[in-house]
Amino acid sequence: MPPTKINADKPHLWKADLLASVDQFNQWFLTFAPEAYRSTRLETTQQVKAALIATDDLRELTVEVLQLSPGCLPTLRMCTAPPLAVDRLIGLSGVGRTLVACMERGKLPQRTKSESLPEQLEAVCHILLKLLDHDIFPWLESGASPTALQRDRASTIVADRLCGAISNPIVRNAQERRQLAAIGAFLEARGYRRKTPQSENPLREMESGTFAFRLNIPVGQKNRINIPVDVVIQPKKSQRRQLPVLIEAKSAGDFANTNKRRKEEATKIRQLQAAYGPSIHYVLFLCGYFGSDYLGYEAAEGIDWVWEHRISDLRKLGL
Repeated sequence: MPPTKINADKPHLWKADLLASVDQFNQWFLTFAPEAYRSTRLETTQQVKAALIATDDLRELTVEVLQLSPGCLPTLRMCTAPPLAVDRLIGLSGVGRTLVACMERGKLPQRTKSESLPEQLEAVCHILLKLLDHDIFPWLESGASPTALQRDRASTIVADRLCGAISNPIVRNAQERRQLAAIGAFLEARGYRRKTPQSENPLREMESGTFAFRLNIPVGQKNRINIPVDVVIQPKKSQRRQLPVLIEAKSAGDFANTNKRRKEEATKIRQLQAAYGPSIHYVLFLCGYFGSDYLGYEAAEGIDWVWEHRISDLRKLGL
């Protein structure tokens, strides 16, 4: 039998819960998001300084430097006027997307022909050198070595540009960590132990009274893939062969992005049900801007949810 619903079948409660959830997210954002951003900016500033050292303060931006330090590319893109998005750099330089994607991850592509790699890196250098922001790096025109103050100031500006480009992921990742910590604290207070199952089929062999974070769940017969799930919990009073409860932690700081991403969960639950049957318990853990359109869509797909501001509803999952 399908699991009993907690919130998906109670649309008369959605509006009040939505308002409470938005208030909770906004309170968290105002209190903790600035610190998450600042700590990331501090770390990013050190990365920018490392890139400046590798390029002799941008005076030696060469093919050889990019070969030795391909991970400098995200920083170098933010050293131009205007700052360059990945697609813009690819379009202006005419290099392959694979090369830039690999360098963004800190490495060079293994399959690129050795004779074409220097040529492509030279094209990247040409665009970066042509667009370097001399207002941020005044020593490029004067020819003098930068002072420590100039280098610190430039590093902070570039770090702000980098963090600005990834500000939403910074906040989202910090919120996800907080949500998982809240679920973990709730479970541990009820006597659960965190223990990741060491098995190729974790849903079938998970110990009672344990939970795990970010577990890969195998699905599919012919084309076997892994589905990442944020929290997997095997209830203490689980019966033989009872499947664990699966929870996806989700937060949102606006209504637009939730509607763009709502099909992700629908795809996941269809894959999970195809692999493990309709009784599998897949639940969302929500905090933030999840409007009626989003909630109605998920409910129609058979997906239930627990609001973070009413975390005690997790008990209704048999926990």
